[in-house]
Amino acid sequence: MPKPQQHWTGSLADSVYALYETANEYRTAHRAAEVAATTVDFVRRMTHEGRIGLEGPAGCGRASTRSPHGQALTVLHRLYGTVESETAGHYEEAALLYASGAAWAVRAVQRGERPPVVVFRVDDHGAPAPRALHVPNLDNYAERPALEAAYRAVSLCMDAAEYGEDLADRDYVSDHEAGEMHRALGEAGGLADAAFAYGLLAQRAVSFSLITARRARESELAQAHAAKQTDQPTP
Repeated sequence: MPKPQQHWTGSLADSVYALYETANEYRTAHRAAEVAATTVDFVRRMTHEGRIGLEGPAGCGRASTRSPHGQALTVLHRLYGTVESETAGHYEEAALLYASGAAWAVRAVQRGERPPVVVFRVDDHGAPAPRALHVPNLDNYAERPALEAAYRAVSLCMDAAEYGEDLADRDYVSDHEAGEMHRALGEAGGLADAAFAYGLLAQRAVSFSLITARRARESELAQAHAAKQTDQPTP
């Protein structure tokens, strides 16, 4: 039996929720990578002093010794560091898509459109590119102050990233500018979490913006059901 076609309000909400799930997967993976990296932190971890002997191939090479535990920590430190860096990048990208996708959905509904899914433009590599993050015209929305505060937090992180990257690209920076660059890039490091937090609030704003359309849909279904009952033959 074919599955009944989903109303656009439901599929749009599902589209935004899928963006949440995606960002949350990368968020969880990044947290796990951060924890894994701390387990091989040389500052916090004592390396066992025991060593092993190594002999070269028959007839050549000199015998030597090595710390197998220290080597393992070095390998794992490099491996976990790579995973942490890559998951951080994916988390930031997914969080921005989540936040901007939810914001786009709200604006689309406000314009009177009926998008069944969130739509992104693609970049030169075919990957979805984040859209604008701002959500206007929510005067009657109870969570508007929290949404606006979260938007400002994301904007501050994005401004800091732009400023830090601009300084990093210069051929010469003074000591003061170097300090500003590190401060800005450190602040920009919170962009993923800020975008994710904003996405959660923007997702709730999507539900708010769909209230009228959902009520209209419920009314249509109720009227259709009543008409069907009226058409039933009298026993």
